[in-house]
Amino acid sequence: MIRVAVGLGSNVGDRASHLAFAVDALGLVLSEIAVSTFRETPPEHDAPQPPFLNGAVVGVTTDAPEQLLVMLLEIERRRGRVRSYPGAPRTLDLDLLLVGAARVESETLKLPHPRFRSREFVLEPLAEIAPDMVDPVTGLSVQALLEQLRQAG
Repeated sequence: MIRVAVGLGSNVGDRASHLAFAVDALGLVLSEIAVSTFRETPPEHDAPQPPFLNGAVVGVTTDAPEQLLVMLLEIERRRGRVRSYPGAPRTLDLDLLLVGAARVESETLKLPHPRFRSREFVLEPLAEIAPDMVDPVTGLSVQALLEQLRQAG
């Protein structure tokens, strides 16, 4: 069994409902899930779009990272996710953040997620439910990454 972290986000429509849908769907894919509190956050780079509702889910699985990515994309699709342009508003955004100690660099998947260390809206909910999860690149815990980001802030 491998411990997995998934970031959740939505800024279109009934954001809480979209995230609840994702949590339910992830509960069918992952076991022993923990769900963070959802937080409203502004869009990155002051993009002219609605604010996000963000959260995180941690659970365990035996699935390979590539299988998990396919499942996350399917959950997004079922909730009406449209990728009209990079950074576009979205009904549901699911990011595969960490999959145990896996380090993957392919055309379709990068693990750990390449920007999770620089995003407080990702680290804060993740630290709430899995402060001890370790980034295999830096060797730092999620809690330490969050504290480091806040100090640099």
